Amino acid sequence: MALIPPFFMDCVVAIGIESNVNGKTEKHWIGTGFLFGKFIEVDKNNPDMKHYGTWLVTNKHVLEDQESIILRFNPKTDQAAKDFKSDLFENKKQIWTGHPDKNVDVAVVKIVTKHLKDNRMKYSYFRSDDTVLDKKGMEKNEISEGDHIYALGFPMGLINPLRQHVIVRSGIIARIRDLYENRSKDFIVDAMVFPGNSGGPVILQPQSMSITGTNAHTRAELIGIVKSYIPFREIAVSQQTLEPRIIFEENSGLTLVEPVDHILETIELAEKSVKKV
Repeated sequence: MALIPPFFMDCVVAIGIESNVNGKTEKHWIGTGFLFGKFIEVDKNNPDMKHYGTWLVTNKHVLEDQESIILRFNPKTDQAAKDFKSDLFENKKQIWTGHPDKNVDVAVVKIVTKHLKDNRMKYSYFRSDDTVLDKKGMEKNEISEGDHIYALGFPMGLINPLRQHVIVRSGIIARIRDLYENRSKDFIVDAMVFPGNSGGPVILQPQSMSITGTNAHTRAELIGIVKSYIPFREIAVSQQTLEPRIIFEENSGLTLVEPVDHILETIELAEKSVKKV
């Protein structure tokens, strides 16, 4: 029994950069992204067909200070994965958009899927009107602490050189009421993530059972994007001067997640910027 729709896996892409080391070009995988389809309209000639604008979603800190990135996709055949270079500047102008709030770590880049189709790449995208839950949707569906989630991504750059297959880690929502009460802009999940997970999607695990008086949520849906893990810091103090000397930092196992609302807000800002041009 699959708890994650197979096409969810094809929404996720590894993000890398190229660097010159001793005269050789090497690839380094620095983060995770995923394709997100913003609903545009129903096809006028075919009511069963919908049109979407496709965006790459990741963290601002993954794209900052980069001139270009590499996106890895799997071909529809059994051939090795293929890397596509994506420029982040055009005529010295930044073409990716970050959320205007400095404390919201979400960035989007417009994706032309025709190039992927022409190269027969295997890909899909989360659909804004079907497979995602924003804050209002989570409240309506009574999503709460203890509900199970999955974090998809490429921790520590663990990517097979021949194929791109995402790593799935499980966890639970640890605290979300602050988000519901507008006391926080993100929520916390109890799921271990590492460098490389940044920008990966967080998926609500479907459940067939629930306690009396609450709803059972039977669909897997996108509820957010990995922001960063919350560090645990311990300070070593000098016995002679009583001054702090060294700060030890560890992964607490708790992770900050940006809600889907911030993705939609960033896409809307990007769309307005395009219209102005």
